[in-house]
This record gives sequence, structure tokens and C-alpha cells, in this order.
Amino acid sequence: MNSIYIRRRSKVTVPATDGGTTPLPVLAALQKNLESLGYLLSEEVIRELKNLSPAKVEDFYLRLTHDLQILVGAHHPFEPFYPNFPAQVMEMEEAELYFRAVIYYWTLDRQQLPAESRPPLQDRPSLRIIRLGDTADFNQAMAELMRSRVAYSPQDREDIAWLASQYGDKVLPLLPACVTSRENLAYLGSELVKHTSIGIAYLDSRMKTATDVLRLAVALSGGDVSLAKPVRFGKIGRRLRLKFLTWLESFPNRVEDMLRWKPRWIRLGERLHPGEHASRFPETAKAFDVLRNNLPSFTLNSALEAGLLHRDVPGLLQLLRTRPGEFARRLDHLVRISSSPDEVVTAFRQHAHEVSTSVLLQCLVHFRHRHSPAPLRTFFPKGTLANVFATTEPLPPIPVAITEKLVAICDEALLQHYARLPPLGRCYLDPELKDYQVPFALRSASKSLRTLVRGSRLSLPDGEVLRFFIWWKNGRSRVDIDLSATMYDEKFQYVDLLSYYSLKNFGGHHSGDIVDAPHGAAEFIDVTPELCRQKGVRYIVMSLHSFTEQPYCELPECFAGWMARSAPNSGEIFEPSTVVDKVDVAANTRICLPAIFDIVDGKVIWADIALTQHPRVYNNVQSSLRGVSLMLRTLAQLRKPDLHTLFDLHIRARGHHAANLREADTVFAVEHGITPFDLDHIKADFL
Repeated sequence: MNSIYIRRRSKVTVPATDGGTTPLPVLAALQKNLESLGYLLSEEVIRELKNLSPAKVEDFYLRLTHDLQILVGAHHPFEPFYPNFPAQVMEMEEAELYFRAVIYYWTLDRQQLPAESRPPLQDRPSLRIIRLGDTADFNQAMAELMRSRVAYSPQDREDIAWLASQYGDKVLPLLPACVTSRENLAYLGSELVKHTSIGIAYLDSRMKTATDVLRLAVALSGGDVSLAKPVRFGKIGRRLRLKFLTWLESFPNRVEDMLRWKPRWIRLGERLHPGEHASRFPETAKAFDVLRNNLPSFTLNSALEAGLLHRDVPGLLQLLRTRPGEFARRLDHLVRISSSPDEVVTAFRQHAHEVSTSVLLQCLVHFRHRHSPAPLRTFFPKGTLANVFATTEPLPPIPVAITEKLVAICDEALLQHYARLPPLGRCYLDPELKDYQVPFALRSASKSLRTLVRGSRLSLPDGEVLRFFIWWKNGRSRVDIDLSATMYDEKFQYVDLLSYYSLKNFGGHHSGDIVDAPHGAAEFIDVTPELCRQKGVRYIVMSLHSFTEQPYCELPECFAGWMARSAPNSGEIFEPSTVVDKVDVAANTRICLPAIFDIVDGKVIWADIALTQHPRVYNNVQSSLRGVSLMLRTLAQLRKPDLHTLFDLHIRARGHHAANLREADTVFAVEHGITPFDLDHIKADFL
């Protein structure tokens, strides 16, 4: 439990007192050891530990240390090619670096160099405080997680699976009364079906469409509930099979819904056997007959596409009045093709209050920036892989007056939604929240020390040197992962790079290329922002390339991150206390961009993006420069809803602005009150 609690709330529970006492020197030593990992126990935790026996404290400490080591990446030894990095690379001649690399590539013999003793760490990093919690607060955190209004991330899904398996039927009081996200309902329902006796009863009143049933079947088979990828369905027991058919029989629009995912329904039908129960579920049997035999059937989507083709706006508006969410998503297109845009605006005004807040917020920001010059339009397709697509093709123009009316409609509808929530009182709103994106889609977010939304911009930590790191281990064969840092100027023009074939550049250094990791391997890159700025560099893109072309999901373990170091030759090469962020790399991709560093503005742009490799060249940074450049421009110029916009709407709807922190009842800020890192709270209560 504590491993989840620390990660989600930076809190721990302490065992009940056993009548023992632990001396203060023991607790001081424990605290000092945790400092080396970048953490500090609060006074309340230390007070509770004093009332435990030394044996219980030791058990608590060992479990806590293990969890923290995994969080920051200190659970494995880091042994770079050059053990005295960075001084060794700085001092070595290019010719010697070259010949050592060639010999290694020929023999895979690293010719271990002696590691010199290093002076103690001179950096004084900020420590993360671990506070005292309890089971009730942990349960509240998990309840908050489960009622998220956006799709669960991989880490969310793991934690919910643990909760269902450990709590069993006792999880019932924590379950949300309403699950807004249909993907979340499918995953949560599948875990309840697997681990409790209440799963079907919980789902019974919440299954609304045939797609809900399909998602549940996909979740039970371990597939992607976003339906971005097909899945091989597993066996479905008779009781659950009959329940699936019962649900389908009760849905009025089952055929239209099933036709959207026709091939998957045909495959699922092979597991459900609807023909065997045709007398009991006749409408469901007919629906499968339509799918299998390509029988004609009217669908709203086909009518919409025909209406768009013939520019029949009145007919389209009539159809879309019954689907407000679809209406909002097609709003821009309707305005463009309409001979009377005000007619579209009037129709949307009548139904805007029926649109979900997430869609309304995205519409508001879209139309607010509709006429702003934008070099790129970006698209984040759904699925478990973090891809981004971008195009320079602009949207056809629409009148400014129309966009202003649509912004006002979305704004008014959002205020109406949020006004129904509990009052916030006087609220302080930090202007820096404009740098943080609203968490609409985290289904493909990598597990990390801190989870953020792609495109969010964090302040660069203090330190003269940024040290990137990666650790990986071989899978079924030799694995070579390359860590690179690519540099661009303020116009996004390529300047230079640091990689396995360029170990020294722009005042930066690479720790040496390792191409085989049977027991694990590590690479580092040091970059000095000040030296890079002096040479015209603005952006530094951190990237990972699987040179041997295995996808990261096939590796036993792979993670990367970065540290802020003021004295890079002091302390160990990998110092856990200086780790700013660490990301687990486990996606089905061979190229990953964890972060982009804007060293002029002093910001880290959270990327966590996958790239597609060029099929006919080596998978290294040189062959991916075009894609890296595109992702840089995309994320550096991203225009998506930010937290400042979201929280400002809430304040206007159910509170009022306070001039400063001292006057505020509710605080929205980067470091105080509700922060960008309180994603569970934001996803559950503010979207």
C-alpha cells in the first residue's frame, strides 16, 4: 500500500505501536540515509516511528527504501563505459576515445578502466517531504483515482488492479456512483469482475451502449480499451456471456453502435454464440446477422457523412441535435460549410449545456485561438502509444464574429456546469499555471516520478549542468539503446548533437556507447546550458533510440531521466538525490523523446513522445532528425487548454478571485494548494 501512497500523495502509513521504543540516533541515521535518495520524513512520521520497536522500524525502513529507490531509479547500479565520467571524457584525446570504441565494438570487451575515488557530493538538492497518512486518506485517494473523468494511465490501471485484488468486495464503498469515462468503466468493471463478486451488479445499471460491452470484453482480454488496436478475445464464461447478450438486447441503437467496430464484433460474436440464444435474445441475433451478412442498415454516421458531402446543413443540424457531443466536435466543419453560420451558432447554443465539460473546454480554446497565427496544427490520436501528428495546412477561414459567439457560448455553458459544484470561496490563481496543460488524455502516459501532461512547461532546476541518464537490460537478445541530446536554435534549426558517435561537443560530454547489457547498462550525457546559450542553442531534445530495433515493451526494464548538478565531478555519477525526473520507457516503440529543454526560457517541456523510425536506415538520432525537429516545434508551440483557463472558469462559477495567498480560501498554484501534480484531484473534481 505504501508504495502507491508515496507515489500518489507523498505520504506513508506507519504500523500501529507495539509498545517498543526506537532510540533517536537510529532514527537520525534512517533520516540521513533517506536524504541520499532525495527524501525526508516529516516530523509526524518520526514521532510515530519513535513508538515502535527497532525491528518494526527496520522493516518499515527497508520497504520504504526499496520503494523510493524504484521511484528515482536507484534500485540498479549505474556503470557507464567511462567510470570517471565526465572528467575522463573531458581529458581524453579524440583518437583514444575512437580506438577504445572500435575495440569494444569488435570484441564487446569494455576493458574496465580503474574507477578513481570521487569527492563527496557538493550539491544541496531540495528534498521531497514524506508526510504521515492513514488508511482513510489512502482510500480517499484511491476513490478519487477511480472517479477520474479522463482515461486511466498505465500506472492508474496497475493501482486499480492492485486495489481490486487486495480489497475484494470491500472496495464497494470506494467505487464511484458515476463513471464518466467509458474507457474507465470498462477497465474498472473488468477488475471488479475478476476479483470481486459485485462486478456484474455494479456494471448492470451503468452499461449504456454496445460499445460499452465491447470495451468490457476487450478489458477482460487484456486489450486496449480505447479500441485503437484490435485484441484476441479470450474465453468468456457462460454466466458473463449471457449477461453480455442481456445488455445488448436492452440497447435501442445496438446495430449502429456495433457497425462502428464491425470486425471486432464479428470476432466477439464467436465467443458470445448469439445464434444459440436467438429465441431469448432475438434483436441481438438480428444485429449479428446484419454484421456477418452485410445487410443494409441505417446509421447516424452514414447520414452525417452524406449530409456533409452534400452540404445539407439544416439536415445535419436536425441529426446532431440528438448527439450534442458529436455536434460540438463537428462544429468548426459545420460553420465552414454553412451559408448561414448564425443558424449553426443558434442551434449549438440550444444544446451546449448537454455537451461534456471536457469537450466544451477544448471547443472554447480551439475557437479562442482559431484566428491566431499557428505554424502547426497538432493531433494526439488516442491509444496506448504516445504519438503526435502535425500539419502546416491551415484551416479554412470563418468569420471572427462567429468564433467570438462560439467562445461565449462555451464559456457560458462551462460556467453553468461548474456553478453546480460546491463553492470555493476566495481563490488565488497563480499566473504560472498557464504553462501547465489540462489532463485530457493520459492513457499513454509513461510511469514516472512525476506525471504531467505533454506540452506542460516546468521550471528548470538550479544547477550548472543537466545530466541525462538511461538504464536498460537485455531482453531475449543483445540490446543497444542510445542516449542522445540534439541541439536547436530559437528558429528550430538544427545546430549539433551529443551521441554515441559524438562524445564531446558544445561543452557537453557523453559517457560512452554501450551496445550490450546482459546485466544492465547505463549511459549519461552532461550539457552545460550556459555554454550552449553562448553558442546560439535554445532547445536541447533528449532522445532514446533502440539501435538494435527491439521495442521498449520487450525489455525487462528501461528507464531514463535527468539530474541537475552544480558540481558534476563530485559525488557519484548517478546521485539519486539530484534526480529531477525519471520516466519508465516501456511503450511499443523504438524511439522515445522524454523531454525538451528550453534553456533560454529556463523551462523543461514535458514530451513523453514516441517516434516512428525510418525503415531503411539505422535507428539513431541522425536518421530521426526530421521527426525530432517536428516534435520539438509541435510541443514548443502547442496550443491546448491550460490549467489557468480551467481554474479561472471554476473561480468565476463558484468563487471569486483573491489578490494573494494570504487572503485565499482555495489556492491554485504551482507549489501550493492544488498544484499541476495533483492530477487525480483535477481529473476527478475539476473536469
